[in-house]
Amino acid sequence: MTELDARSPWVIDTLAMGRGPGKSRKLQRKIPLDSPLGLDMIAIPAGETVSADLLLESVLEGVLVTGTVSAQAQGECGRCLKPLTDTLNVEICELYVYPDSVTDETADADEVFRLEGDLLNLEPAARDALVLAMPLTPHCREDCRGLCPECGERLDDLPPDHAHDRVDPRWAALQQLLESSPESASERKDES
Repeated sequence: MTELDARSPWVIDTLAMGRGPGKSRKLQRKIPLDSPLGLDMIAIPAGETVSADLLLESVLEGVLVTGTVSAQAQGECGRCLKPLTDTLNVEICELYVYPDSVTDETADADEVFRLEGDLLNLEPAARDALVLAMPLTPHCREDCRGLCPECGERLDDLPPDHAHDRVDPRWAALQQLLESSPESASERKDES
């Protein structure tokens, strides 16, 4: 276990709450991200602010943290590649257990969050909640039609009758012969 830095905006000091159940404290914080948080198609960029609106409650086994964390994610549509922005508002509810409590002694290291002295680290719970709230394939809107498979343009920007002449590859050689034959050249002259 690493030692927490009490000056970090992610770290919350619970000393004033004491260790007895029944005490609570509201907390609001704006926390800047040092590094991007997210997936390939969508992420919260470095420098973006994560807002936390929390209620800390002292319970028998530790400190229960409930509330919301929110941030602006940026990415691109998985269908048309248009840039997009998504506001994430995520509910969190995590128990941070006291050292030497029954829960601390009976839970595995990765099953619960633990207080380090009187300090709790909000960052892992907030990061997990925000990343899990991000769509794996974001869309600029639900009915986005994507890209034209022939020309790569956004279908929403093209007219409804947009189409491409497609020659069946099995007939492509025959099409070339017809276009290069002298007979078709004279027909083309007659048509003009």
